[in-house]
Amino acid sequence: MDLPFVPYRIKVVERVKSVTRERREELLTKAGYNVFSLPSDSIYVDLLTDSGTSAMSDAQWGAMLQGDEAYAGSRNYYDFEETIRDIFGYKHVIPTHQGRVAENLLFSTLLTKGSVVPNNIHFDTTRANVEYQGAIALDCVIAEGLDPMIDHPFKGNMDLDKLGAAFEKYGDRIPFVMITITNNSGGGQPVSLANIKAVSEFCRDKGVPLIFDACRFAENAWFIKRREDGYAEKSIKEIAREIFSHGDGCTMSAKKDALVNMGGFLCLNNDVWAQEITNLLILIEGFRTYGGLSGRDLAAVAQGLREVLEDDYLTYRIGQVQRMGAQMQERGVPILFPVGGHAVYVDAKRMLPHIPQAEFPAQALTCALYLEGGVRGVEIGSLMFAGTDPDTGAPTFPAMELVRLAVPRRVYTETHLSFVAECCAELMAHGERLGGLEIEYEAPVLRHFTARLKPISGQLIRD
Repeated sequence: MDLPFVPYRIKVVERVKSVTRERREELLTKAGYNVFSLPSDSIYVDLLTDSGTSAMSDAQWGAMLQGDEAYAGSRNYYDFEETIRDIFGYKHVIPTHQGRVAENLLFSTLLTKGSVVPNNIHFDTTRANVEYQGAIALDCVIAEGLDPMIDHPFKGNMDLDKLGAAFEKYGDRIPFVMITITNNSGGGQPVSLANIKAVSEFCRDKGVPLIFDACRFAENAWFIKRREDGYAEKSIKEIAREIFSHGDGCTMSAKKDALVNMGGFLCLNNDVWAQEITNLLILIEGFRTYGGLSGRDLAAVAQGLREVLEDDYLTYRIGQVQRMGAQMQERGVPILFPVGGHAVYVDAKRMLPHIPQAEFPAQALTCALYLEGGVRGVEIGSLMFAGTDPDTGAPTFPAMELVRLAVPRRVYTETHLSFVAECCAELMAHGERLGGLEIEYEAPVLRHFTARLKPISGQLIRD
């Protein structure tokens, strides 16, 4: 039988309640058509994010029971530090309670007003942390990475011509370059080692460091092993080591590929930067050997980083996402292709061509998916990334309007994800009955987390 090998058994289960459509409609209205404001016990399949939503292993839970909660010099910190150095290879390991803090520490230390940070594509919190410093977050992904219908094995790659143009325009305003692996905003797409090497050589020539946003590094390494010549016989750990050998540091949300519910870290080779950031860490997060985490959290991160390197785990995890994407394609649901590592991205532009970007088609589709099936995804489109042209004041919109269905690690069965594919297929039948939204309230930064919206026609799905 052609069935996937599942590299774990289920020991503990969590009850999921059934919530009626009428109740979901009440809750969606109360939430201002923002699924971030929905209570989790009203969700059947929660694909809002893969961040902090993993199921931990028995070994991780066992490690937590051995947490050393000493304020300074916890033995769990030394295991954490040794494990990270073994995989990532960087000199300084600075723990934080999540990746967003690692970004904030890095950017608040190294960026000033007018600084420019090139990346393949910045994700929302990364972009916000850059812009909060008065700096510019510049996206330099290859053209194929902005077309959901093109098949390309490494759509997360950095465009060297765009990067070169950035240095020609901004020069010494660029303190470092970033690469996000995998490229979340562009569909969870991987970056090739050939591209990483080329960007690294470019940065060395310019005399600027290369920093990785590494939260899904193991998934990126798995794609390199499967798709890039010369790596089929390499282990995930060997590939990861080679990736990071071409950089000067990384930020990491451990809530992704370290398989934990909370945690993160920042790695650097630069002694001066590390000292300045450690001083700031002590001010706002805690001592340098815990950085906002308990000893048991540090233990869970170290164990999770060891587990995520297992090929069997990654093959099943990424395969589960790809199988859900294949079921959607079989049912005619337009998705970003090829399917990435952690999520299936539904193409709302193609699914709802009658809704202009100013009326948030991806957010409308996100809300409809919850209303009809109790499934929660997240909009990655105009609500998250629309802006204003600094020269004309006119609104600007992102190249893609996507609904990300991010699969938590080791949580859902194939049946759950088949249900999600069916729900998306059923929404296709609504056609122009599904209308757009308008904003009632928005925050000045990261508005998609707390915005309140309403259907323009009075009904999300017209009778």
